Amino acid sequence: MNPYVLMILLSSLGLGTTLTFASSHWLLAWMGLEINTLAITPLMAQHHHPRAVEATTKYFLTQATAAAMILFASTTNAWMTGEWNITDLSDPLANTMFMTALALKIGLAPMHFWMPEVMQGLDLLTGLILSTWQKLAPFALIIQTAQNIDPLLLTLLGVTSTLVGGWGGLNQTQLRKILAYSSIAHMGWMIIVIQYAPQLTLIALGTYIVMTSAAFLTLKMSLTTKLSTLATTWSKNPILTATTALVLLSLGGLPPLTGFMPKWLILQELTKQDLPIIATIMALAALISLYFYLRLCYAMTLTISPNTTNSTTPWRTQTTQTSMPLALFTMATLGLLPMTPTILMLAT
Repeated sequence: MNPYVLMILLSSLGLGTTLTFASSHWLLAWMGLEINTLAITPLMAQHHHPRAVEATTKYFLTQATAAAMILFASTTNAWMTGEWNITDLSDPLANTMFMTALALKIGLAPMHFWMPEVMQGLDLLTGLILSTWQKLAPFALIIQTAQNIDPLLLTLLGVTSTLVGGWGGLNQTQLRKILAYSSIAHMGWMIIVIQYAPQLTLIALGTYIVMTSAAFLTLKMSLTTKLSTLATTWSKNPILTATTALVLLSLGGLPPLTGFMPKWLILQELTKQDLPIIATIMALAALISLYFYLRLCYAMTLTISPNTTNSTTPWRTQTTQTSMPLALFTMATLGLLPMTPTILMLAT
């Protein structure tokens, strides 16, 4: 892709998200979301592969549907209350419609069906943008309106997403689909606590972005998109394989790693709010997710792949990829747990 075109598209991505962050009027927020969608569409279709084009079409249709619903919800709210301010979302019908539209935008279950299919058709860097940057603008709107939305709806979306995210990833062999289901499960954790402690949602979103970036950049570095190819990476780059296993365990939420922090804080908050049953369901759903991360770790580090793969085997040639972002994200993914009190203090 032409670097000037790429610069314009990435600037538009930044502009769309910033516009939604800064807006207090519904139309401006909607405009930011639309700029975001239109900017990422050419990035998704840049490889001119039928799967990439199919993924782009699916993504565009779902995002356009969600945007239309947001516009309809805000117009309904303005009609009923005479207010266009984002924080004054008081009409119950508009509330529910708005939350459904944003759930469709970020891929919360049961509106998640587009997410794995779209992710499978993209290259790893565009998939990284889709799983991290594209979540920011809708989350800004959800955080602003969470206090007006029905708590039962938020709880249902959160629990369903964590269960579907764990269950859906169990039988997958494609790494991009596994990361898509991982994204759905993490979104569920963020939504479940948003009505009680929005600052914990921000902490969970931050740690999720760091861990997912580390996972995607690792796969990009080792040129891997399938489980069978992942099993052959240990001989080419043993150190990267070891850190990848730890990054995956951090995504699963194991204690000495960064990924444990948001899960621990969220479960603590749910218990404080006198919701032990929901906290138990969430913890059990996290175990389902942990199983498929352990499966990836097992395939990577504990087995020597006996079968021949259909993909071209990359030899130990000097890579031209920059490894600094990968190193920084991996360090953050593995070592931020001791910083929990500081992060909590900064967030509140």
